[in-house]
Amino acid sequence: MFETPGEAERGFDGLRVGAAELTARITHVRDGIGWIWVIPGSRSLPEVRSSRAYERYATCQNAFRRFVVLLAKQPPRELPERAVSLRRTDGR
Repeated sequence: MFETPGEAERGFDGLRVGAAELTARITHVRDGIGWIWVIPGSRSLPEVRSSRAYERYATCQNAFRRFVVLLAKQPPRELPERAVSLRRTDGR
């Protein structure tokens, strides 16, 4: 989770830039039937995961590959600068 939309956009941009190096862990759904892909993040929390479960392992693998290709095709985004506190130069 991100605290601001800007942080989420920067996180997405980081994924987009590193798309070629992304690897997923494909795992069976805990409470159901199917497979999901997960890109591990920090503190054992997923960075990104599939939005749905796939019936077949191979279908899940292909869905992850498509995700990476589409992610890499996203154009660079103009990200807003972080908020900077303004200070008056006249001492007030």
